[in-house]
Amino acid sequence: MKYAVQAVLGLALVFVNPAFAASAAPVSTVAPAHVQAVQDLLAAMQVEKVLNGVAARSRYANEAQRQAVYAKIDKTPPADIYRRLAAPLTPVISVDTALEMTRFYRTPYGKQVIHKRYNSGAQIQLPGMRAGVAAEEQKERKRPAYVQASKALTEAEPAIDREAFKLLQQIDKEKR
Repeated sequence: MKYAVQAVLGLALVFVNPAFAASAAPVSTVAPAHVQAVQDLLAAMQVEKVLNGVAARSRYANEAQRQAVYAKIDKTPPADIYRRLAAPLTPVISVDTALEMTRFYRTPYGKQVIHKRYNSGAQIQLPGMRAGVAAEEQKERKRPAYVQASKALTEAEPAIDREAFKLLQQIDKEKR
């Protein structure tokens, strides 16, 4: 009777906690090409700079802890960041979106957009003022593939920030 109870409890642990089950490991159904496309997009977006933004918005016990986190981010190679973020982001960024937005961010105008995103200061725009739109941007805005991919990427931004926060926590826990 005693052994039967232990066996039932052991089986309950296997079914409740898949970590105890050898065959419960999740099988990745994401194509390597999809992961690579997302990695390329993250590189074109210079997403490693998003980690700095997430760190800046995070709360720390003191300034020394904040500086330690920034130091760890600086020591982490950008390619490692892209690799670690790509797989969790494949459910929210399609291959088509990744390929189209990578193409865009690698154009001269796309590089300007990225530069402005991470390096622009506060800007004042008075009522009635309209921002000038470059001819190149007007042309891009009309391409159906770009319009669809840009919208999809905008919808994925909260997930990118969430995964960047998770990665920042992992980097902070690592010993470097």
